[in-house]
Amino acid sequence: MIVFLIFVFNRLRVTKKQKQVIEEQKEVVELAHEELEVKNQEIMDSITYAKRIQSAILPPAKLVKKYLKESFILYKPKDVVAGDFYWMEYRDNKVMFAAADCTGHGVPGAMVSVICNNGLNRAVREYGLTDPGKILDKTREIVIQEFEKSEEEVKDGMDIALCSLEGNILTYAGAHNPLWIIRKGEIIETKANKQPIGQFDNKQAYTSHRFELEIGDSLYLFSDGYVDQFGGEKGKKLKSRAFRELLLSVQDKSMEEQKIIIDEFFETWKGSLEQIDDVCVIGVRV
Repeated sequence: MIVFLIFVFNRLRVTKKQKQVIEEQKEVVELAHEELEVKNQEIMDSITYAKRIQSAILPPAKLVKKYLKESFILYKPKDVVAGDFYWMEYRDNKVMFAAADCTGHGVPGAMVSVICNNGLNRAVREYGLTDPGKILDKTREIVIQEFEKSEEEVKDGMDIALCSLEGNILTYAGAHNPLWIIRKGEIIETKANKQPIGQFDNKQAYTSHRFELEIGDSLYLFSDGYVDQFGGEKGKKLKSRAFRELLLSVQDKSMEEQKIIIDEFFETWKGSLEQIDDVCVIGVRV
């Protein structure tokens, strides 16, 4: 009986110590959890403020409608901030607009987008350029100069489709991202130069393509986020063919109606899957 009581006493003492250790560990975990919540909130506050800054560099809807009355911009960042952005400037009776896709998404992509946006602005405002090819040449030069300041090699940059519209004369240049013009039920595709805005071996001048638009023509600029989205019954990429068919099917709709349909189609296609990249689609009707 004495041996049994000693055993029970020891077990109670061990159990008490274990309970004390567990309580101490619980307090440590709860404190760490509280600190983590505070840090997460600080990070989210910073990202939310960064979104305000990034939104400030995007052309407001009122300005877009002033110069492109029949148009829409579908802009869907993957995260709070984005690597994709859209851009617009007006100079010498020409309205210049672009859909751009910078390296990455989220905070890193947003930081690159600010540098690339600044490059476009300087090319037009400081150097007085209005030809899309020359704008891209100068923007590439500015972006490379900015990244060369780093002691580490930086290969970030952007893909872009850039247009200049004066009356019914459209001029386009692109880095990887094409231009689609829909005319009388057919898509006229103009391919971009296969080189990004950034460091690239064997750099060449960007090519400007000139078009005389007809009444009723619709043109589309876009990043690759829309066509690369996984979804559907088999969880595969949407791809360009399906996007082409979608755009052709909505040509009898207004541009605002097109935006709604294109957005709803994307969400339906994505379903419960995660959005994999930023999305930017610009549509303009002459």
